[in-house]
Amino acid sequence: MTDPRAPGDLSRDATPPELRHDANATRDVGVVIVAAGTGSRTGDGELKQFRWIDGKPMLLHAVHAFQRRPDVALVVCVLPRSHAADPPPWLFQSDLDRLLVSTGGAERGDSVWNGLEDLPEEVEVVVIHDAARPLVSDETIEAVIAEARRGHGAVAAIPEVDTIKEIDGERRIVRTVDRSALWRAQTPQAFPRDMIERAYAQARRDRATATDDAGLCERLGMHVVVVPGSERAMKITTDTDFARAEALAKLRP
Repeated sequence: MTDPRAPGDLSRDATPPELRHDANATRDVGVVIVAAGTGSRTGDGELKQFRWIDGKPMLLHAVHAFQRRPDVALVVCVLPRSHAADPPPWLFQSDLDRLLVSTGGAERGDSVWNGLEDLPEEVEVVVIHDAARPLVSDETIEAVIAEARRGHGAVAAIPEVDTIKEIDGERRIVRTVDRSALWRAQTPQAFPRDMIERAYAQARRDRATATDDAGLCERLGMHVVVVPGSERAMKITTDTDFARAEALAKLRP
């Protein structure tokens, strides 16, 4: 782990005013932001999580979104090994007392596990978020945390509106899938701490993987619900996605 307060020219005075909260507030939420991907589909070779959207880097959007909450004890940013020891300086434009940098692993699950291990003891609710979704709303964050406080997992998601076709190996349509019960999972995803730690610990023992954090809970029969997400919280991967996200950012909620 890396303490972002280490650089000598930075201090608590660098904390943006909107992120400063009463230090005596109950802080029982821990956030793991996964930003450890090393690939890029954007053509210029720059890590996508460091590219700018709507005036600041994608990762910083996510950090600020969670640090606006007074109940957040710590935001752990899991970065690629190549950047964890020397994070980009713009990352320090945040509440440094509530920021920690962790080192990513070989797979996404390894990165999340590293982030979970860095959360302080007082954390009771864990939120996991992908840095590639910079435009997450305060309302969505509140919704997943509220459900986790009720004792189960919660996933931001969007109900499927397109017709879904199942195909075979030759791309022939096998059937039309009933979309009425289908939702597209997003992040953030929130869980009681014990729940997500047990799910990850068991997955590591079983060498099991899932495409999202809730999937590891589902395989153990744990209770997970969806809450309405937002198209603004789209996952940014390609240059086309960046252009769309810039347009969405201008449509203020």
